[in-house]
Amino acid sequence: MILTFDDGPSSVLVELLDILKKHRVTALFFWQSKLLHVKRPWKRVIEEGHMIGGHSLRHRVLTRLSYCDQLHDISTNLKQLESLTGQEVKYFRPPYGQFNEDTLDILKKINVIPFLWEVAGLDWEHKKDPLHIVHNILNHAEDGSVILLHELKQTVEILDELISELKLEGYEFVLPPKSL
Repeated sequence: MILTFDDGPSSVLVELLDILKKHRVTALFFWQSKLLHVKRPWKRVIEEGHMIGGHSLRHRVLTRLSYCDQLHDISTNLKQLESLTGQEVKYFRPPYGQFNEDTLDILKKINVIPFLWEVAGLDWEHKKDPLHIVHNILNHAEDGSVILLHELKQTVEILDELISELKLEGYEFVLPPKSL
């Protein structure tokens, strides 16, 4: 099972990392360029064995952009992430999971893999009832599932319980290959 977090780096990143470290779980973080603040603990993300993928410059729906605008958005996002971390970015998740042939063509040309998900935690919808996030994932998780979460306060609230429950059910957490 692969645990992923979109829309960072955010102000709750340290709390998420603390919970992941407690459980000895690594995750794949998909980050937007507009949120790349030097003070975010990106070094800790790398040092603790997590991966960082691209998630666009400003979280726009890529299918509404021209080929050139998509190319600029994706390639600039990846270059900024690579410049910050010093590591090659191999994975890209299109905002909202929306992509078209242009998106796929661009990713293929720049040798980056599109990375979607099988189970959405719907954490962005459940601010008032975060336990629903846990139940939703537990009801839909399978071996090898890619779990979609976000760097949100309500995700921090349930992450400890979610990981504990998934481990009780026998799931193990892995990362995708670092090189292809």
